[in-house]
Amino acid sequence: MALAASLLPELEQEAKATRRLLERVPQDSLSWKPHEKSFSLGELAWHIALTPAQIVAAATPDVYEVDEFTQPPVPAQTPEILMQFDDSVKRAAEYLARLDDAAATATWRLKIKGREVMAMPRIAFMRSLLFNHLYHHRGQLTVYLRLLDVPVPGLYGPSADEEALAG
Repeated sequence: MALAASLLPELEQEAKATRRLLERVPQDSLSWKPHEKSFSLGELAWHIALTPAQIVAAATPDVYEVDEFTQPPVPAQTPEILMQFDDSVKRAAEYLARLDDAAATATWRLKIKGREVMAMPRIAFMRSLLFNHLYHHRGQLTVYLRLLDVPVPGLYGPSADEEALAG
């Protein structure tokens, strides 16, 4: 099995957990922020939904160059977030399935305004940003939901909310 393809089972498992979380995002609270410096709920959910496809777009060339990072407009409805996430995960899975070992282990570089800020094997970039970065934001989303009194789904077994419902 190719190195990148070995990540597919994790992507599939974690996408299911992430989707369960995104399904709980209340449409009427998309503009809510826990702090003035924080993403709004909608911005955070949209960032999570876009991340897999954005990481694939960045990982595809050997050098990814940007002048600045921007956040696209947030949709007004949770179903749009879910549709984007499903499409984004599909793109990531297709990319990982076709990424051969030579390309996976080749050095990938990120340049911002012409200055190199990151260089690593492409597979390390995928692990770091496609997975770890996504988990970081997913953790933030669980806190947002908790603060809004939205029952948090279990990600690795039952959550405190699911235990209360069952008990």
